[in-house]
Amino acid sequence: MALTDPLGDMLTRIRNGQQARKSKIQAPFSRLRCNVLEVLQREGYIRAWRESLNERGHPVIEIELKYHEGEPVIREIARVSKPGRRVYSQIKELPRVYNGLGITILSTPRGVMADHEARAANVGGEILCQVF
Repeated sequence: MALTDPLGDMLTRIRNGQQARKSKIQAPFSRLRCNVLEVLQREGYIRAWRESLNERGHPVIEIELKYHEGEPVIREIARVSKPGRRVYSQIKELPRVYNGLGITILSTPRGVMADHEARAANVGGEILCQVF
């Protein structure tokens, strides 16, 4: 069955894996997912991720979830821009998540980056998701 929102699927897998207290989860491979995971790892929301092959030989991404004192590091993770409604933002109008405690992940002409990196680079783009 084809997915209409692969990034939303990965975010839901992360959310469900943390609710079930899993240490690792798997998601199908895509470059966009890898770029978002790179930002999440750089910002300290996940331990690590790596590419591998599943038992059928298809490429997958293994994601190591992060916990602090038994609680998930990611409290909220939500998709903002969806296939039916894309959300774009200029740098001046970029929202802050919980007054700067969380991050917004953007897809910009310079690549996928967190909101503070986009502000430093003075570039806007599509708001992919928000993490707190």
